[in-house]
Amino acid sequence: MVILGIDPGLATVGFGVVTKDKKNICTDYGIISTPKDMPFAERLLTISKGVEELIDRYKPDEIAVEELFFNTNVKTAINVAHSRGVILCTALKKGCKLFEYTPLQIKQGLTGYGRADKQQIQQMVKMLLCLTKIPKPDDAADALAVALCHIQTNRFTDMFKI
Repeated sequence: MVILGIDPGLATVGFGVVTKDKKNICTDYGIISTPKDMPFAERLLTISKGVEELIDRYKPDEIAVEELFFNTNVKTAINVAHSRGVILCTALKKGCKLFEYTPLQIKQGLTGYGRADKQQIQQMVKMLLCLTKIPKPDDAADALAVALCHIQTNRFTDMFKI
């Protein structure tokens, strides 16, 4: 089973592809980026095209997307909400099964502690995927965490047995 995890953003959308076999395999990770000087609507179109390309390339069985974390910068939150909307619509238009997780659920799913910090989450991503180093940039590591959360909290609980 192939899971595509997505960490939404406007300037940077993180993605992580995890294949569930007898163990978790990190197939790929990276970012979709949009330049600051690009018009807003074109940035959203770039994100949509990027998500389409990922779906076409990896043919995920399911897609897991992080829900919006509202911060004090309202303009940033609104822009990320636009990006999330484009991501969700693109995934559904491509016929994908879609799941959403809050930051709290992701932290809880990976570490068992809903207030885990970024470093703890990154270390768990590294450990659970048997990687030699923490994936960079952070948005890609976050997307892998979303995919792992989906595997851990959905019907794949056998996945982490040693």
